Amino acid sequence: MKRTFVPSLLVLFIVCVLASPLLAAEKKKDPLANWKTKFDYSKAEYTYILSNISHPVIQGVANGYNIRDSLWKKSNGRIYVDYRPLAQLGGEKDVISKLKIGAVQGMLASSVASANIADKLGIVNLPYVIDTYDKLEQFRSNPELWGPYSKSAMSAGLMVTDIVNYGQYGWATTTPVRSLADAKAVNFRIAEAPVNIDVYKTWNLKFTVMPWPDVPQALQTGVINGLDHTAIVCNITKKFTIAKYFTELNYAQGLFVHLVNKRWFDKLPMDLQKIFLDVIAEESAKTRGLTREQQDSQIAKAKEAGVEFFQLSVADKATLVKEAAPVYSSWGKKIGADYLAKVQSTLK
Repeated sequence: MKRTFVPSLLVLFIVCVLASPLLAAEKKKDPLANWKTKFDYSKAEYTYILSNISHPVIQGVANGYNIRDSLWKKSNGRIYVDYRPLAQLGGEKDVISKLKIGAVQGMLASSVASANIADKLGIVNLPYVIDTYDKLEQFRSNPELWGPYSKSAMSAGLMVTDIVNYGQYGWATTTPVRSLADAKAVNFRIAEAPVNIDVYKTWNLKFTVMPWPDVPQALQTGVINGLDHTAIVCNITKKFTIAKYFTELNYAQGLFVHLVNKRWFDKLPMDLQKIFLDVIAEESAKTRGLTREQQDSQIAKAKEAGVEFFQLSVADKATLVKEAAPVYSSWGKKIGADYLAKVQSTLK
């Protein structure tokens, strides 16, 4: 009995050890399982590799999948969008380099990163210029405003085909910020973007420029105690579990700029070029509407979970606009003073 029983236990132990990694792999969820391709794209004539750094649970990120499915249908299977969210192709600076040489054909680039490509793209990051959903729609639909913006990256070999959003910017903090005086005590994380750096300097607020992947640990350890971002992103990415207060500055829209390598686009047949641009425009417009709804929904969920929301006084907001005057001046020279003035006067 001992000779047969002991080896049996040994065999069982070995089987369990060998099987455990497989079981663990099965339990590990694919974060993109809900967005898997449902058609056979193996015979597509053209493949369009499109990158983004975030998760498609955010409507502005899901836009890439919506374009994929719509373009496949309307091109009769001639163009396949190989969409790679969640920074699968690397960080934004790396992907922008790949986009310029054509190793990647498209990118839903954050507006803060886009300002590194062309100064004019930084206009959307200036405080209280294109800050509301209505202003964003006016900006996109007005050829005199959108035209110069959309052509501004041509010198880098890139087309700006459209723009989608992920909410209005504010401050997620670990202590309540009800006024500018409260804000002076906070160290805010801001994006690696030239406009934002200049803005925070003129506002005379303490800030740390930090890559997005470093934010969770920095918040947990107290390296930063404030975060410059949107309520949508803060709630979905669980930042509100630590930073339980949000000040609704609404000074700018969080945006993804849809950039396309022009050499790749020019190689498409004329009929496909039109379909390509039409689909992007149609799906991007839908996404901007969905984002407005998502912001309301995510704020409601955050409030239910105990997050407190504040708004600055009219006087404090006026102070922010006044203190940003040097930024409007310096970036006006880069963007084009007449163009900035036209955008500001048109979107009042």
